[in-house]
Amino acid sequence: MEACHSSQQSNVTSYGVMSLAIISLEVFASVWINAFLVCVLCIAWVKKKTLNSNEKILLLLGCSRISFLCFSWVNYFLSIIYPNCLYVCPIFQVLASSSTFFNYSSLWVSACLCCFYCIKIANFRNRFFIYLKVKIDRMVPWLLLGSGILALASCIVIYDITETLQSSNFTFTFQENFWEARITMDKHFFSSFFLAGFGYAASFTAVIFSAVFLLFSLWRHKHKMQTNSMKDLSMDAHIRAMKSILSFLVMYSINFVCLILSIIYSMMNENTTILISIYLCAFPGIHSLILIFSNPKLEKALLKILSYVKCKFFTK
Repeated sequence: MEACHSSQQSNVTSYGVMSLAIISLEVFASVWINAFLVCVLCIAWVKKKTLNSNEKILLLLGCSRISFLCFSWVNYFLSIIYPNCLYVCPIFQVLASSSTFFNYSSLWVSACLCCFYCIKIANFRNRFFIYLKVKIDRMVPWLLLGSGILALASCIVIYDITETLQSSNFTFTFQENFWEARITMDKHFFSSFFLAGFGYAASFTAVIFSAVFLLFSLWRHKHKMQTNSMKDLSMDAHIRAMKSILSFLVMYSINFVCLILSIIYSMMNENTTILISIYLCAFPGIHSLILIFSNPKLEKALLKILSYVKCKFFTK
């Protein structure tokens, strides 16, 4: 670790410090938002001794996002302030693979949440859809387990890439057939990055289909209400869920583009731009905030805390 301290912040620029400050503020706010989500659900878990399927997904989502934000911030901090630390053998691999694991876990769990909303709220007469609606609560633990396995597989791929990258800096210099080795490494990287992009695309596709099916169910339900001149209490639930999922769909689309761009920059051996990094750090907090305000229990708990803080602040 002496290499980390031997070269101090001579190469640190004002641009790097400013970007680190922005990312630090985003990470701090996002961690607190997700920590609130986790704390409220854990308190409810202790009181009720159980959690429903929706709360299980939200709890795992909040935990994975807190972990992702922490590992990502450490990675940004070291890359800007102490870049030589990333050349120490296990540090770069551990940070990259850990942040990848929790990032994929967050993406897949959020995709499971969208699918869960779609199956629970949408109304279709298809036998398979009715079967899913009946069995979805039992399927949630298996979906979460599958999300963890996919995230672990992506983590192993990224660890292999970073290990190959770090070893190539030392081996290719002394090999005679440099170009042959370089072509082999590029093929290896392309297949690995293709698998990483496929993981992003698969979760994004699940979110799109969930939103489209739910939108179609809402439109058909509204049309049926208009023709029959009747009101249904589930209409508010439809609209509330659609607002949260559609807003998430827009954010997820931008997040997906940023993730693909980050892969492209990695293949070109270039650093990810600050705008991409800023959005990738802001997404977990903003989406969790949308989930809080779309859940009556979480919204009530948040408003209660805000009113308490407001009273304490003005009494002083």
